[in-house]
Amino acid sequence: MFPGEQKGLKMVQFYYYCHSHIPCARQLPMKLFSTSLVLLFLFVVVTLLPLAIADLDADKQALLDFAAAVPHRRKLNWNSATPVCTSWVGINCTGDGSRVRSLRLPGIGLTGSIPATTLGKLDALKILSLRSNLLNGKLPSDIPSLPSLQYLFLQHNNFSGDIPASFSPQLTVLDLSFNSFTGNIPLTIWNLTQLTGLNLQNNSLSGAIPDVNPSKLKHLNLSYNNLNGSIPSSLQRFPNSSFVGNSLLCGPPLNNCSLIPLSPSPAPSFPSSPIAPEKQGSKKKLSMGIIIAIAVGGAVVLFLVVLMIFLCCLRKKDSEGSGVAKGKASGGGRSEKPKEEFGSGVQEPDKNKLVFFEGCSYNFDLEDLLRASAEVLGKGSYGTAYKAVLEESTTVVVKRLKEVVVGKRDFEQQMDIVGRVGQHPNVVPLRAYYYSKDEKLLVYDYVSGGSLSAMLHGMHFLLPFTF
Repeated sequence: MFPGEQKGLKMVQFYYYCHSHIPCARQLPMKLFSTSLVLLFLFVVVTLLPLAIADLDADKQALLDFAAAVPHRRKLNWNSATPVCTSWVGINCTGDGSRVRSLRLPGIGLTGSIPATTLGKLDALKILSLRSNLLNGKLPSDIPSLPSLQYLFLQHNNFSGDIPASFSPQLTVLDLSFNSFTGNIPLTIWNLTQLTGLNLQNNSLSGAIPDVNPSKLKHLNLSYNNLNGSIPSSLQRFPNSSFVGNSLLCGPPLNNCSLIPLSPSPAPSFPSSPIAPEKQGSKKKLSMGIIIAIAVGGAVVLFLVVLMIFLCCLRKKDSEGSGVAKGKASGGGRSEKPKEEFGSGVQEPDKNKLVFFEGCSYNFDLEDLLRASAEVLGKGSYGTAYKAVLEESTTVVVKRLKEVVVGKRDFEQQMDIVGRVGQHPNVVPLRAYYYSKDEKLLVYDYVSGGSLSAMLHGMHFLLPFTF
C-alpha cells in the first residue's frame, strides 16, 4: 500500500471513530472529515485507474507484437483502434476489463517460432491455447512461467528442444503432446502441487522418470517417447496406455523389468587330446551346412517373391485393360475422372474444415468436434441433433444430416440462405457448417431453455389441439 493510501485509510478510520465517540467528534470539524474523504477518493481514482489502463495497454501491445512476429493464415481482427476485451478474436478479459485473462487461438495456421517477451508479458494470463497450429522452434521459458497461468495447451505443433524448467506454481493442466521436444522431463514439473493433467505423449523425450508423487495428478500420458528405466511406484496407479511406446521402459503396468544376467565364468582348460581336432572339424562342417541351407532357402524365398510380384503385375494389367475397354464402351469414347474419396491422399488446405459465418466468435475446428463429448438431443427426418461440450466448457448443438445427397455448390447456397434466416431474433442462428461426400454437419448455438417440442407438450392443456 502506498504511503498516501495508508494516510487516507487512517483518516477514514479516525473519522468513523469520532462519529461513535462524541468527545472526539468535537475535536475536529465535520467539514474537514468530508474534505478528507473526497481527497482519498480522488487519490484512488487518479492513482489506480491509470495503472489499470496502463496494464491493459501493455497486454494489448504484447499481443500486437506477437501477431506481427508470428505469421498466421487465418485473419485476426486485432486492431489497435478497437477495444481488446470486446472485439479481438480469441481474447477474454477479467471481470473489470483491466487485464487479458485468456488467449485461445487453436487451428488458425500460426507458423514459425514464438519470440520471447511477447506472450510472456501477459502476467495476468490464466488460459493459453495455441494447439493444432504449425509453431516450431524452442518454447520461450517466459510462457510456462507466467505467474497466473493455469491451463497451457500447445499440443499438435512442432516445438523442439528441451522443455523449459520454470513453470507457474498455479499450473493445473499442461499439454505438450505431439511435438518434437527432446531431453529429460524437468523435475520441476513433478513439483507442481496444483497439477491435475500432464500430457507429453508423442515427443522424443528420454531419460528416467523421477520417483515423485504428485498428489493431485489425475491424468498422465507419457506414451511414445524414448524414456527408459523402471516406472516409479508412485505412478504405477496409471493405466498401461500412459506408458506404451517406450521400448526401454519397464515395470508395472508394463512388463516386469528383467534382471541383468551375470557374466559367465570362463570354461576350465583341459589338456589337448587326439579327439579335439575331430570335434573342431565336425563343427566346421556343421556350420558350413547351415550356411548352405540358409543360402538355398533365401534364394527360394526370393524367387517366390519375384514370381508373386510378376503375377500381380500381369493381373493388374489385365484388369486395367478390361476397365479401359468397359469405359470406352459405356462412355462413348470419354474417360470419366474417378471420384475423390473423402480423406484419401494428401489433404488440401481447405478440405475437412468447418466454415464459420461472419460474426461468429467460436474458435474450434472439426477435430475438436470429433473429440468432444456428445449427447443426443433428438432425432428427426433429416438427421440427429447432438449436444457437444468442447474444451473449456464451450457448448454447441451439432445437427448431423443423413441421406442428404447434394453437390457442394448447392449445399453452400442452401447454407447461405439458412444463415440469413438465422439473423431473425426468434430463430437460433446457424454458426458453422461442414461438407464432405459422406458427412454433413450444421453447428448451432446451444439454448438451455429446452426444445420446442418440450415447450409445446408442457403447455398442451392451454392449446385447443394436441400436437
